[in-house]
Amino acid sequence: MSNSSLPLLLLLVLYIIVASGQPYENYDKSPPSSTSESVYSLQVPTLDETNFDNLLSFGYYRKTCPQFESILHSKVKEWIQKDYTLAASLMRLHFHDCSVRGCDGSILLKHDGSERTAEASKTLGGFQVVDDIKAELEKECPKTVSCADILTAAARDATVELGGPYWAVPYGRKDGKVSIDKEADMVPMGHENITSLIEFFQSRGMTVLDLVILSGAHTIGRSSCGSIQYRLYNYQGTGKPDPTLDPKYVNFLQRKCRWASEYVDLDATTPRTFDNMYYVNLKKKMGLLSTDQLLYSDQRTSPLVSALASSRTIFEHQFAVAMGKLGIVDVLTNQDEGEIRTNCNFVNAY
Repeated sequence: MSNSSLPLLLLLVLYIIVASGQPYENYDKSPPSSTSESVYSLQVPTLDETNFDNLLSFGYYRKTCPQFESILHSKVKEWIQKDYTLAASLMRLHFHDCSVRGCDGSILLKHDGSERTAEASKTLGGFQVVDDIKAELEKECPKTVSCADILTAAARDATVELGGPYWAVPYGRKDGKVSIDKEADMVPMGHENITSLIEFFQSRGMTVLDLVILSGAHTIGRSSCGSIQYRLYNYQGTGKPDPTLDPKYVNFLQRKCRWASEYVDLDATTPRTFDNMYYVNLKKKMGLLSTDQLLYSDQRTSPLVSALASSRTIFEHQFAVAMGKLGIVDVLTNQDEGEIRTNCNFVNAY
């Protein structure tokens, strides 16, 4: 590591301590015995019986469905070995779910006018993986494991399958019964400015750091060429490509994206590996989505991008922390708030 990168890393560490503290604020409610013992920890809790104020617990299924995680892990592994792009699909599906009404599985509901039918959801995938896991769990422990818990854990296992970090997922989410297509339009689609992205994250209890960290999920996955062609040919009516894109990268994209129906990797360097190359690419003006590249040009986020580009270890650690925070956004835990669906596509008939 060069000496020039040390100030950026120190900045990032300071930002982490101030902005995010512990990933699970309710992890330990016991007061320190003295002021000197009141310290921040960047470690992700892994205790089986950690309880949250919202009633989530790491040991929630230990007695009722002890084989839950092993079934889920084997299924996720099986699907991703057949199609590696499903890893990014599951992570994106989880993000869309938590972005609307919290992490309640509402994105999975399949009916006229549901989030799943919205324009913003048309490129989502991974539903078949969740359905497969759910069907197996219904055989082993019927009416026990929620679809919201399945999706949250599947996003974690998908990350691990492509070389990303592991984090402990607390369970006990109930499945929501309401899903409205218009509400899905609030999910960022890659054309927003940084201010609106920051406001979107803050409205869900997340920070600027979480925004930059979770954007790093674009180190895997693809985008349709149709969603980026406006940057390649006639950007803002200039008749030229977006000047924030590297010219050689523009040339590559123009050859790759002759048809809007084609797909292109979000990370042109290591698209099948979960690493910090996404941030390195941003410094090289190779951010595929405009919202990606703006993270490096905006003074509120560019120092974080530079720091994360210089340390894969810090990125992966903080990604685990940020995903832990995302997974507990506005969860439903009371019996009268939600249910345990027997089929993730539909609310229960009984």
